[in-house]
Amino acid sequence: MTTILVTTANGETGRPMVDYLLKEGFTVRAMVRTDDERAQRLRDKGAEVVFGDLLNFRDVRAALAGVQRAYFNFPVGEGLVEAAVMFAQAAKEQNLELIVNMSHIQSRPEARSKATQNHWLAEQIFDWSGVPTTHLRITFFMQWLLYISGLIRYGRYAMPFDADSRFAPIAGRDIALTAAKIFAKPDEHGSKTYVLTGPAEYSHEELAAEVSRVLGKDLKFEHVTVSTFLDLIGIGDDLPKLKHFEAVTIDQQEGRLAGISDDAPTIIGGSLATVEEFINEHRALFELDYKTA
Repeated sequence: MTTILVTTANGETGRPMVDYLLKEGFTVRAMVRTDDERAQRLRDKGAEVVFGDLLNFRDVRAALAGVQRAYFNFPVGEGLVEAAVMFAQAAKEQNLELIVNMSHIQSRPEARSKATQNHWLAEQIFDWSGVPTTHLRITFFMQWLLYISGLIRYGRYAMPFDADSRFAPIAGRDIALTAAKIFAKPDEHGSKTYVLTGPAEYSHEELAAEVSRVLGKDLKFEHVTVSTFLDLIGIGDDLPKLKHFEAVTIDQQEGRLAGISDDAPTIIGGSLATVEEFINEHRALFELDYKTA
């Protein structure tokens, strides 16, 4: 029986990936940081839950012991390159068949964002390791809309990006399904790089209009500074995200997130979630349960 390690298993890609892999008949080992209700839900689904830190080599080795394939995902923050080195070394020791690595669509050596540059370096590390690795270069998640769902409930739509910057947002569950399909066919997808976007491209102003249409609200796009945005969503003290998002504003101005790729629907063999479907799936988060005065 093939065992697949899913890191950040309580995240926006990790949770649905566990579901998809279990449905496909794989044994799933879910790596999380703490033993809480979310970890118990993973157990209830049938996953083996292990606890650890991707920046602790002992934890990484233990998590990968006896595993054949693994998903590597590291949040925006310090330590990505070090984590990739440890993960690649432990994967090499275990002679893994495949790593699926989460990266950025604008990954490149000269990236302004340290986080994005570190994703490019992580790609090189996994390639140097000799362990077959599939790199997923991903655009913005549709989950960005959930960051401001509290604002949207009260008729406000604020983002730290220019109104006319373009991108094609993708749902986290579609990324997870793409990865699950890749895990099912490691010989076909190993050592390849895929660009994952959603099915439709929008400017930020156009996306605000689409959210308005679906919810039946009058939402005007509001451009705010990155620091104001982080304050609005309650993480104003997160310096790594501040620096990353400031750099991404320039990436967007340069068109580095623009365009649509057919990699995800081709691998999945079907259509991707639309913004309308995503909003309706999470509709309760965007709407008040009572009428404002």
